[in-house]
Amino acid sequence: MGVIIIDGATVRSFVNDDVHFKTSVEEQFVSLDTNKDGVLSKSEMRKAFETMRFLESDFGVDKATSPEELAAIFDSIFRSFDEDKNGTIDLNEFCSEVKKIMLAIADGLGSSPIQMVVDDDDQSLLKKAADLEAARLAKSA
Repeated sequence: MGVIIIDGATVRSFVNDDVHFKTSVEEQFVSLDTNKDGVLSKSEMRKAFETMRFLESDFGVDKATSPEELAAIFDSIFRSFDEDKNGTIDLNEFCSEVKKIMLAIADGLGSSPIQMVVDDDDQSLLKKAADLEAARLAKSA
């Protein structure tokens, strides 16, 4: 376990670093593409969201959400990712939507740093943003 400190500038810098950002998002995409067909199906995306429990907890506290409400929320999220509305999400669609999400996080954080507890093997994009910032700081020192 470790603690990272991030702010909007850290996240924005990561997103604007095309090489690191695209590599990291592609790794996420490949890990979600369980059948290795090069696109994410609705079931692959749903499994990812269920594993991360984004829709069933509020800051780690379980909350009651009906199955119908969970399905409606998930369908809305999937439609946002599926830009061409063909029923699957390709790498470009995934990168585009993840970029929007990360920039929204950066805007929300602004210049106020936050601390996050993460596992050492955490592969989240926010941890990767913090790691990239730390590497840049170490290099300039």
